[in-house]
Amino acid sequence: MESKAVLTYARISPRKVQIVLDLIRNQPADKAMAILKHTPKAACEYLIKLLKSAMANAENNHNMDVSRLYVAYCHVGPGPILKRIRPRAHGRAYRINKRTSHITLVLREMEESV
Repeated sequence: MESKAVLTYARISPRKVQIVLDLIRNQPADKAMAILKHTPKAACEYLIKLLKSAMANAENNHNMDVSRLYVAYCHVGPGPILKRIRPRAHGRAYRINKRTSHITLVLREMEESV
């Protein structure tokens, strides 16, 4: 059984999110939450909310044991790019790309070892 949470159109670059996702991949959910709370990256705010949502989905929708959850799959992909113009000298204009992200987080229960 697995629980899933998706965040779309997050106003942060996928490149910045990927760094933090690599830290929590295949970690137990409680340890992943501790890692996110003590990592000084902007992506952690988005991922803390997403992890809490996935844990709540697991508990309320799928009747899973929260203490046995781990981050089985996490992925970030690019969303639409907001294109902005920055005025420069001599009438020129530079393009500023404000990137967005689509983040997916899947939690699974650990199997019982016999």
